[in-house]
Amino acid sequence: MNPVIAVVGAGFSGSMAALHLLAALPRSWSVLLCEKGGRFGRGLAYGTQASDHLLNLRAANMSAYPDRPQHFADWLGRLPEAEASDVVATPAGTFAPRALYGRYLAELLTQAVVSEGAPRLHLVHDAVADLVPVAGGYRLRTEGGTSYAVAGAVLAMGNLTGPGAPPSRHRLDPWRPDAFGRLHPDRPVLVVGTGLTMVDAVASLRGRGFSGRIVALSRRGLVPKVHAPTRAWPVPDLAAADLASLTRLTRRIRAEIMAARQAGRDWRDVIDALRPITTYLWRSLPPREQARFLRHLRPFWDVHRHRAAPPAAAAIAAEIAAGGLEVRAGRILAITDGPSEAVVTIRPRGGGPDAALTVQGIIDATGIGRVDETGDPLLRRLVANGLARPGPFGLGLAAGDDYRLRGPQAGRLWTLGPLLRGSLWECVAVPDIRNQAAEVAALVAALVAAPLAGEVERPAPSLRQAG
Repeated sequence: MNPVIAVVGAGFSGSMAALHLLAALPRSWSVLLCEKGGRFGRGLAYGTQASDHLLNLRAANMSAYPDRPQHFADWLGRLPEAEASDVVATPAGTFAPRALYGRYLAELLTQAVVSEGAPRLHLVHDAVADLVPVAGGYRLRTEGGTSYAVAGAVLAMGNLTGPGAPPSRHRLDPWRPDAFGRLHPDRPVLVVGTGLTMVDAVASLRGRGFSGRIVALSRRGLVPKVHAPTRAWPVPDLAAADLASLTRLTRRIRAEIMAARQAGRDWRDVIDALRPITTYLWRSLPPREQARFLRHLRPFWDVHRHRAAPPAAAAIAAEIAAGGLEVRAGRILAITDGPSEAVVTIRPRGGGPDAALTVQGIIDATGIGRVDETGDPLLRRLVANGLARPGPFGLGLAAGDDYRLRGPQAGRLWTLGPLLRGSLWECVAVPDIRNQAAEVAALVAALVAAPLAGEVERPAPSLRQAG
């Protein structure tokens, strides 16, 4: 059997890693793609079937391949009219349902599996429980008890889930909306978080027939801005002093936005102009300034940088105007569960008396968890065994510029996507991840062709062995 590189996770990050590895590795190598839940290529983000869950990036930016930017848009154009009926064309661009994008990724994987010649992509529908170093690579063990011999692995599990907060027996999963149809219209629902996940949660609640009041709560009560038509703006010319201080950097970007406004341009032009240098900006800031960003500016950056598709933003604005959705700024002090409802004590931002809100369900839309909070058994074992360690601020995993994990016993383990958030910050959008996947694949291919100095290359064992 061919020597193998494993990819753990088959959402967008893992699918991209697998496809680019197939293209970069010698044809004598295979790729093992492991997915613990749902369908391959979809993950949480693209597993939804709701037509009003739209991509928050334009279709023109969603190609799977850096060198073929129109690949997804062309794929959409070939769909029969009935299948593309939920694709929305707006002045700000074309936005497709996330379910269609999941289908696009699944088709790419299917094509790779059934391509001519001996199959090189092997799909494993099971959770990876452990990676144990052995001669020539690792023994990959699944929760189902199967063991595979691999020469290396790419960790591509996407966003880490949090610790299950808020703690309540009435907690609802925004990605499993089946229970939403059983909610009573006369009692409110609380959504914790006011970002893009909240936008989807509100759409799911309404799509499942819930007509009652929704309260969305976050520390600052900020809702994502909406996409609008943009034009290219020059990358700001930043001085070294701007990169050493968050205060100076923020002041400099605000001045750039003011200059754009005076030229009759939109603030979005400036924010988009920062996209190619965001990682450079993040890495240039001293750690103390990065920490200040996370404490104070992150919510403001997120709502301006990660914008909502116009139809989704319009639906949220209509809900707020009609009183069906109330967005509050504050924090949860306590949750007291009753048999059929929970009493949530909220401290408003900016002062005022604490408020008690009685709700029948609490939807966690807070987003990304930390490594030390995750319940993922594989990550916990890798950290405990010295094969990985948390990245800066506990956001993802520590890795070098070559995407290889950093840990006392780390070896041929790579990562990409949201697990690099602490190191790169902007690493969750499709353009970021597809570029990372191509780079990881090239680095892995170079390593197996010419081992690093001091690394002993041993024959890779067969793909699957009993263990």
